[in-house]
Amino acid sequence: MNFFEIFKESWRSLKANKLRSLLTTLGVIIGVAAVIVMIAISAGTEATIAESIYSLGSNLVFITSSFSRVGPNQGPQPQQGGLVYDDVTAIREKVKGVTGATVDQQASVTVRYNSTTLDGVTLIGTTPDYPTVRGLEVASGRYFNETELERTQKVVVLGKTIAQNLFGESDPIGQSIVVNKTRLTVIGVMAEKGLVGGTDFDQLIYTPIKVVFQKFTPSQFARFMGNRVRQITVSVDPNANLDEVVQQINLLLATRHGVTLDSPDFSIRTQADIVKAREETTQTFRNLLIWVASVSLIVGGIGIMNIMLVSVSERTREIGLRQALGATPLDIHLQFLTEALMLSLVGGVIGMLAGIGGSFLFGKLSDMRTVIVPSAIALAFGSAALVGIFFGFIPARRAAMLDPIVALRHE
Repeated sequence: MNFFEIFKESWRSLKANKLRSLLTTLGVIIGVAAVIVMIAISAGTEATIAESIYSLGSNLVFITSSFSRVGPNQGPQPQQGGLVYDDVTAIREKVKGVTGATVDQQASVTVRYNSTTLDGVTLIGTTPDYPTVRGLEVASGRYFNETELERTQKVVVLGKTIAQNLFGESDPIGQSIVVNKTRLTVIGVMAEKGLVGGTDFDQLIYTPIKVVFQKFTPSQFARFMGNRVRQITVSVDPNANLDEVVQQINLLLATRHGVTLDSPDFSIRTQADIVKAREETTQTFRNLLIWVASVSLIVGGIGIMNIMLVSVSERTREIGLRQALGATPLDIHLQFLTEALMLSLVGGVIGMLAGIGGSFLFGKLSDMRTVIVPSAIALAFGSAALVGIFFGFIPARRAAMLDPIVALRHE
C-alpha cells in the first residue's frame, strides 16, 4: 500500500465519524490557539515596553546615585558622595561622544493663574539640554538657556495640557504664573508628547534646576543633600561606541568622587540594558503561559490516543480482513498513525487560524497590544504534529500487532 492509498483510506475513516473526529481535535485546537495568543500578548507587551523606553530619547545612558539604608524605618538615602549637579557639566565637557547631558529634580507644586488653580502639578527642574536628550520639542516660545540657568532666572516652560488648562486659547508667552509662592514668567510651551513610560509629559512644567534648588526644595532636605541629584541622563552620538562612552563616564565620575570602579557610588545603565532586563522578566512570564497552554495540547493528545484505541477496537475485524488480503503490519501501523496525525494536523490548522484571529481581536478589543510571532505559529503547529505522532503511536502499534485469525473472528 503506497502513501497516497494510506492517506486516502485514513481520510475516509475520519470522515465516517465527522463529529467524533471534530470533538477529538478540540484539545489540539485550544492548545495551538492558546500558545499563539499567549505569545502574541507577551510579544506585544515587550514591544510596548521597548518603544516606551526608546521614546524617552535616542541612545540614552542613565546614571543613578547608589542608595543605602541609614537606619531602621528609613527609606533609601543616597550614600555619602553620589551624583552632584556639577557632574552634568563635567560629563558634557570631558566625555567624547556625548551630545547632551541633563538632570532633573522634581517637585509637586500648586500652579495659579488669575482664578485658575491646579494642584499636584509636577515641576521639573532641569537644564537646557533636556529637550534634546529627551526628544522633546517646543511648540511656541522657547526653552530656557544657559544664561538663565546660571543666573537662576525665574522662568518656566509649560506642558501643552497645563498651558491649555491655565490659559485656554490665550497666548501664555510672557505671562506670569504663581508656582507655590514664587512668580515665574512663561517663556515657552512644549509640543504635545503624551504618555511615555508612565509619565504624561503634557502635564509637566519645566524651570532651571537652580530655581528648584533655591525655591522648591524643602530646606531640611536641602541642607542634607546640597546640590546632589538622583539621576543624570546622557545622550550619546549614534556614531560613537556606546561601551567606550560608558567606560569614560565611569572613569570620570570615579575620579571626581574619589571612589573605585569596584565600589562606585553610582550605577550606569543604557536603554538596551533596561529593555533587556524587562524582556527577561516578560520571558519568564511568557514561558509560564506557554507551559499552561501546552497542557491543552497534551490533553488533546490524550484524547486522540483514547479515540484511536476505541477505533482500533471497533475496527478489529476490518484490520483482520485487510491483513488477510495482503496488508502488512507496517501498512496497518502507518494507516492508524496517519489517522492520528491527520487529526492533530487538522486541529493544528484550525487552532492556528483561531490563534491568529484571536490575537488580532484581543489587540483590537483590549488595551493590551498583541504582536503575532511567525515562529510561534510554526512552534504551535509543529507541536500539534508531534502530539499526533506521539499519542498515535501506541494505538497504531496495537492495531499492527493484532493476529489476523483472531481479528477475523472478532464480533
